Amino acid sequence: MYKVGIVGGTGYTGVELMRLLAVHPQARLTVITSRGNAGMPVAEMFPSLRGVLDLTFTDPDIEQLAECDVVFFATPHGTAMQSVPELLDRGVKVIDLGPDFRLKDAEEWSRWYKQEHACPELLEEAVYGLPELNREAIRGARLVANPGCYPTCTLLAVMPLLERGLIDTKQLVVDAKSGVSGAGRQAQVRTLLCEAGENFSVYGLPGHRHHPEISQQFRQIAGQSVGLVFVPHLLPMIRGMEATVYAGLVHGDVDLQALFEQRYAGEPFVDVLPAGALPDTKSVRGTNLCRLAVHRSGDTVIVLSVIDNLTKGASGQAIQNMNLMLGLEETLALQSPAVLP
Repeated sequence: MYKVGIVGGTGYTGVELMRLLAVHPQARLTVITSRGNAGMPVAEMFPSLRGVLDLTFTDPDIEQLAECDVVFFATPHGTAMQSVPELLDRGVKVIDLGPDFRLKDAEEWSRWYKQEHACPELLEEAVYGLPELNREAIRGARLVANPGCYPTCTLLAVMPLLERGLIDTKQLVVDAKSGVSGAGRQAQVRTLLCEAGENFSVYGLPGHRHHPEISQQFRQIAGQSVGLVFVPHLLPMIRGMEATVYAGLVHGDVDLQALFEQRYAGEPFVDVLPAGALPDTKSVRGTNLCRLAVHRSGDTVIVLSVIDNLTKGASGQAIQNMNLMLGLEETLALQSPAVLP
């Protein structure tokens, strides 16, 4: 049984990690930290975990965390990078759900996050944790940068096209929408019920922090820069994410449906829907699945992608990465079907 710790357990990705890890047959949560809630039973803050998880929040303590086999950081930017080097030196595997290790360029990271990176020497080592792209590298990693939710939803939609050089890389349009939980659990006016309910709004313009992450991975896949137009929206729902991707085809004779089915054949958490289908967020609620549908309008390919932003877009994918890093069956604790209604 592997010992697991969570740094920053009071947010939505933290409680989602706990929900999934509580039923993991090979992992046991031993420490969950919170600077502001140390001493509080986890089930007091999250009654959904009563009778499931009998742990108390503690202050972050490097000695306690170093006793774990794997530590998840479910923290805002700038937090993980302060502790990760010492944990790695102590032999602990780390999965960061925040953005501290997603970008390879320390100067670019500093431009977007308005502070100096504390351990730029680790940026090149960190493996970008999208299993469908980097599975073998994740297996051998000691530090994994868990992808953001928008990048996960977008990259899975575009990878088959970029890998085959089938689309015009001058401009790729991503029209994406997220549920309110994607904004986190902290109080802010725009996520109040009276503000977000009965509303549909654009945010993150002129630049969203996931833009450089998506662009970086596009470059890696395509071997060249890709012109990206990325527009995120806030939907009046709690969980779920949808990305509609538009790209111009440069090879018109390809069977797009067959391409996607072949690319993701055998992938446990990518479901390519039948031709003509239209995926919806409800069909992936609470699951680690990405559901895709590919359509064509003349010389334009349209890919529809849906995930649960807290599961495949964050905590579920992090556990998928943990399973790979520990040499476990990749699907452990992640096989439940969607919750309906």
